[in-house]
Amino acid sequence: MSELFTPITLRGTTIRNRVWVAPMCQYSAVDGVPNDWHLVHLGSFARGGVGLVLTEATAVVPEGRISPEDTGLWNDEQQQAWARIVDFVHAQGATAGIQLAHAGRKASTFSPFGGGRGSVDEQDGGWETVGPSAEAFPGYRAPRELTIEEIEGVVAAFAAAARRSLAAGFDVLEVHAAHGYLLHEFLSPLSNTREDAYGGSFENRVRLLLEVVAAVRDAVPQETPVLVRISATDWTEGGWDDDQSVRLAVLLKEAGVDLVDTSTGGNVPAQIPLGPGYQVRFARRIREEAGLPTGAVGLITEAKQAEEVLADGSADVVLLARALLRDPHWALRAAHELGETVGETVTWPPQYLRAALD
Repeated sequence: MSELFTPITLRGTTIRNRVWVAPMCQYSAVDGVPNDWHLVHLGSFARGGVGLVLTEATAVVPEGRISPEDTGLWNDEQQQAWARIVDFVHAQGATAGIQLAHAGRKASTFSPFGGGRGSVDEQDGGWETVGPSAEAFPGYRAPRELTIEEIEGVVAAFAAAARRSLAAGFDVLEVHAAHGYLLHEFLSPLSNTREDAYGGSFENRVRLLLEVVAAVRDAVPQETPVLVRISATDWTEGGWDDDQSVRLAVLLKEAGVDLVDTSTGGNVPAQIPLGPGYQVRFARRIREEAGLPTGAVGLITEAKQAEEVLADGSADVVLLARALLRDPHWALRAAHELGETVGETVTWPPQYLRAALD
């Protein structure tokens, strides 16, 4: 059996294979409520044979959405809409995961196809943004610095969304602390210039993420896996880097996190050396030095490439995005290329068996 199609068990959840869906914003919700687009989008990956289907960044409060069209999980209507999607994912044999997020200073922005750029004005459906400091992301309006009381509210909102996630049927929860959104903003000295208990030293800058993780961990049963997505580096001198990421991963392991989903960048404009598997080395370093399972993501597109990432010990799972948009049945095709046959880890829908590759 290939590494890619070997099941993985995190706490009380066994996931049928190690091809996972990376969170991908769809900018297609109304008032945070997922709809038929999200059902078909996420459902197609479950039908296509992946192990874990992760939702897009799902805001824990209205002002935490990246755009007015992003999904959320702060009310009953959203919870019920997610439950419908989770039920379909489960019916295809896949595991359902949700990424919980707060966009911080990068909230209230136009979607890529929304007809504008930068921040959405309040009269057009936008809102005031918040962050660790009143430091704007280039091209966006400056956020308001969060008070201590508001920071406590952020922690509580993540915990409340975690409880709603379980009620909607999700099996796995991921805390979004990457790509320049709120929790990443607190981690990086390039966006966090606070002088209180949440700024300055490494210990202070990681404090909010650890508080969120603790609150989420306490809000769900012990058998529920909790993941964290980080940007392992800002790719900028003086910013967050892989040394700090390893230190953080050790603390996340102690806090009960089960896997670090390892991406990079997004907090400040930077020159990123793009290339096949360009972020894999960060996942490998965290896995080896922190002793915590990792997921590798970023320009992993081919079956043999994905298999090698796992076989050489760089990561425990791979997360795909654009490759799955191009081919929602990527996992089934990869299984064929790696010599896997239909079974528990490679599941063709009965309606599609006539097309099964063998």
